[in-house]
This record gives sequence, structure tokens and C-alpha cells, in this order.
Amino acid sequence: MFTIRKGKREDVPQVFELLRELTEYENGLDQLKNTAENLAQDGFGENPLYGLLVAEKDNRIVGYSLYYFRYSTWKGKRLYLEDLLVTEPERGSGVGKELFEKTLEIAKSTNCTGMMWQVLNWNEPAINFYKKAGAELDDEWINCHLDF
Repeated sequence: MFTIRKGKREDVPQVFELLRELTEYENGLDQLKNTAENLAQDGFGENPLYGLLVAEKDNRIVGYSLYYFRYSTWKGKRLYLEDLLVTEPERGSGVGKELFEKTLEIAKSTNCTGMMWQVLNWNEPAINFYKKAGAELDDEWINCHLDF
């Protein structure tokens, strides 16, 4: 059995370890520039930049959802799901589905017009998970970024 709850500053070390697991899974560990200290400050400082939900089982965090709000000139306030991660042993147990649904509830309860996220084109388990949830996958837009 697991519980979903709002994340706390003291959860950050465990969440950061899961984040490292995610970057390894996505072949991007060399691109991880963030630190646990920055994650704690940015999420739990005076002006939090993101929200966090955690899934807890036997006093261990087995998954998390990290999100923030963005604004679209076309659609208004949107919730952006940055990360949805469940540890390997807990995948398929309903943890991811529950985290996703609770994040969706936050989007609805804060008057967002929708929720958005990205998924790597080779991550078939995640793609299938999102399709099952009724998500539309967009192959029209190209992601762009500048790193500093």
C-alpha cells in the first residue's frame, strides 16, 4: 500500500536520488546540472518555483510528480508536468496512475485550462501510459532550448 501526499523540504534528498535514476534511464546523467540543495531552495524557499507530490510506501518515497504553472497566450494558465517518476519495482502497481491523477486534480482545482508534459519518443512504456490516460501526443511542435 502507498500514499500520495504533498512533498516537503525533507523529501528532497530522496526525490533527488529518484531524479538521478530518471536521468540515467533517459541516458542524460551527464546533463544533470541541478543539485539537491537547489531543488530544496527552488521548491521550498520564499517563492516556490514548483510543486511536488510524492508517493510513499514503508516510509520511502517510491515516486514523485514535479510540476509548475506556465502561461499560454492561446490557452491561458496551464500546469506543466516536469517529471513523473516511479521506481522500477513499483511500476505497474498504480503509483504512477495515482500521481498522475492527483497532479491532474491540482491543475483542475487551480483553474488551469489543461496539463502538458513531454515524453521521449523512444519511451514506449511512458507513451502507452499517457495514451491510456487519454493524452494527445503532438508531433507537430519542435522543442527548442538554450543552455547557459
